[in-house]
Amino acid sequence: MTKMAMTETMAARRAALWHCTVLALACCTLPSTAVRAQGAPSLASSPGTSPPLVLVLGDSLSAEYGLARGKGWVALLEHKLAADKRPATIVNASISGDTTSGGRSRLPALLKRHRPQVVVIELGGNDALRGLPLKMTSDNLTALVRSSREAGAKVLLLGMQMPPNYGRQYGADFAALYGKVAAAEKVSLVPFMLKGVGDVPNSEALFQADRIHPLAQAHPIILSNVLPVLVPLLR
Repeated sequence: MTKMAMTETMAARRAALWHCTVLALACCTLPSTAVRAQGAPSLASSPGTSPPLVLVLGDSLSAEYGLARGKGWVALLEHKLAADKRPATIVNASISGDTTSGGRSRLPALLKRHRPQVVVIELGGNDALRGLPLKMTSDNLTALVRSSREAGAKVLLLGMQMPPNYGRQYGADFAALYGKVAAAEKVSLVPFMLKGVGDVPNSEALFQADRIHPLAQAHPIILSNVLPVLVPLLR
């Protein structure tokens, strides 16, 4: 091979390597389809044409704890809205064991990433199970509501109640704080998301062995409590 031919061959190899590098960088900068599948809207979508995005910020009651995937009320909500021809993107940001403090620390990043039109707040039960001060729970719920509204979202607050063994006064005060926050902040409220599940005779038949987390057959009931209050917020 002549010196000139060797020079031309090396130049061709460098050009090919540069072309492959550009392609690799381009692939790295493409939008992630996995992120969009979880509900993040496309940057090219306009607010007037894209379906509303609903962010669910909750704990194990919304995170399908102990259930097969797709059996929890949040997954059922997405299917129900689609069946009713009410297009909406549902982002389930629920984490088992989360508290109102945990939700408060996580919410800003979620609001920035997903830019939801509606935020459903289902938190507080773990606060009570841990014996945290009711004022702390109330203050955190208020902060969650205000942060969501400041980001331009409508808010739905899901109320919770505690079993009688936690004490009548404590249970009454805990259940009441959801209504107080909702009234003070003028947001929508489901007073007790487990109505028809945790307050009926032989309710233990609707719960897992821990008697805290509902079985799959209870989640359509939960959805029936949430749906009538949520749908108006999607308009």
